[in-house]
Amino acid sequence: MIYNENINEYRVKFYLDLKTKKSPALEYIKDLPEKEEAKVLKYIEFLRINEGYLDEPYSKHISGKIRELRIDFDKSHHRILYFVFIKKTIIILHAFLKKTAKTPVAELNRAEGNYQEVLKNQTIYE
Repeated sequence: MIYNENINEYRVKFYLDLKTKKSPALEYIKDLPEKEEAKVLKYIEFLRINEGYLDEPYSKHISGKIRELRIDFDKSHHRILYFVFIKKTIIILHAFLKKTAKTPVAELNRAEGNYQEVLKNQTIYE
């Protein structure tokens, strides 16, 4: 799927909740309607090809190393929070449906918490 074994190219990995052994962001994407899922995955692949950095309106800096991938589908506004990690790895931290003008603080806090967990458990993502 998105994982790429060519060491010269960037790869994408999803944050893994060690308590549940699940990836909430990947589950969010898989639960989307087929066309929306395809578009989100296409944008993630576009992000990978562009080495984790896209200009606005596709991506936006949020805080620290965390960035937001913005995918709009009709009236649905999907947001994927991610950061670029060591060894050319893009870590997808969190995904959610944006319903308000500003990104909810709770969603940002969840991504920040996931970011801190990734830093504590770096070997999982190498």
